[in-house]
Amino acid sequence: MHILILGGTGFIGAAVAARLSAEGHIVTCLSRKPGRMRIRQPAIRWIAADLSTMTAAADWTQVLDSQDVVISCAGALQDGLSDHLAATQADAMLALYAAAQKSTRPLIVQISARTSGAASGLPFLATKRRADDALAASGLPYVIIRPALVLGRNAHGGFALLRALAAFPFCLPLVHASNPVETVSLDDVATAVSDAVAGRLPVGTDIDVAGSQTLSLSELVGLHRQWLGLPSAPVISIPPAAARPITLLADLAGRLGWRSPLRSTAMTVMSEGVRTSSAAGAYAQVKTAAATLAANPAGVQDLWFARLYLTKPLMIGGLSVFWLLSGLIPLARLEQASAHFLPFMPALTATALTVLTCLLDVALGAAILVRPFARRALLAMLATSLAYLAGSVVLEPALWLDPLGPMVKVIPALILTLATLAILDER
Repeated sequence: MHILILGGTGFIGAAVAARLSAEGHIVTCLSRKPGRMRIRQPAIRWIAADLSTMTAAADWTQVLDSQDVVISCAGALQDGLSDHLAATQADAMLALYAAAQKSTRPLIVQISARTSGAASGLPFLATKRRADDALAASGLPYVIIRPALVLGRNAHGGFALLRALAAFPFCLPLVHASNPVETVSLDDVATAVSDAVAGRLPVGTDIDVAGSQTLSLSELVGLHRQWLGLPSAPVISIPPAAARPITLLADLAGRLGWRSPLRSTAMTVMSEGVRTSSAAGAYAQVKTAAATLAANPAGVQDLWFARLYLTKPLMIGGLSVFWLLSGLIPLARLEQASAHFLPFMPALTATALTVLTCLLDVALGAAILVRPFARRALLAMLATSLAYLAGSVVLEPALWLDPLGPMVKVIPALILTLATLAILDER
């Protein structure tokens, strides 16, 4: 079959694409940034496109040409610089359905979620529910799959946060520690999609995919800690109100393009646990969380990822503060700061050069906080730091012998920049 997958670079989409391609289907994936996936999966055709801009039926005419099945794995948690919920999860889907009715009427397989409960009114679930309802009413052949918390060999979003919390030193600080969590393996989600494509799930099916075992959040994190090979640790239950400042910071980071799993939408969903809905059917033969982890033994790279995950925002924030202060402090004492250049240039030129370098530092410190600019900011930080080091050797080598080591301290900052650049990718 010819199969189109929306969100083929995502956590679920990539696994579904690999499974269906291995089964002999002709797979096309649509994603905003196919990038490395073109190299990883060369057998798949990749289309670079942004769903949030495909909100008219005409936008889908060529994309749907000759497709027998369309699988929607695309989605977003919250509005922000990188995501537009209404456009991506609802408007684009309605446009797709309208175009599909005029084309080959492909089977639509929708990866959705439980859309009732405490978070049902939030845009994340409201837009999914709007798309699900429109699909059910469209007259198109469809299957809706609603997975619980998805566990896989790789980690992204809420699952990545689970691993990070499991590796927390000395204790496990958890909000909603006793709340129930249902899980499903990524392989089982891919199997459910494969069954839908093959017709083993009847058209019109709306099904939950979750294991039979329900764990509390603390039990699930403890299970992951054991999987990482770490000794058990006491659970510290954090009141939701105490975690609110972190949630506010995560929401702010989301506005800047960072997709933190600690944003308010995720916390609201977690306030009642991760449960599937009794209104939908149930998919049989789904592995438990313990079986899922046992089938994918952890390696040292998993431990590194878990330990680095929560330090990543600290690294980015630390670099931002470092560069902002390195630019703002000299501006407050401009005459003293520009004195270093006086032996080599006129006073006015020295002042202008000092102001320019200070503004550059401030710009880099601000740019790293904005996700689309972060990589370029890090590369510019490396280049600027090396230029400062080279300039100090030429213009004022005595700074290297200063007891406070102002130039020597640039070297650890360079290493931190390299480390942050190495772990910047989210997928």
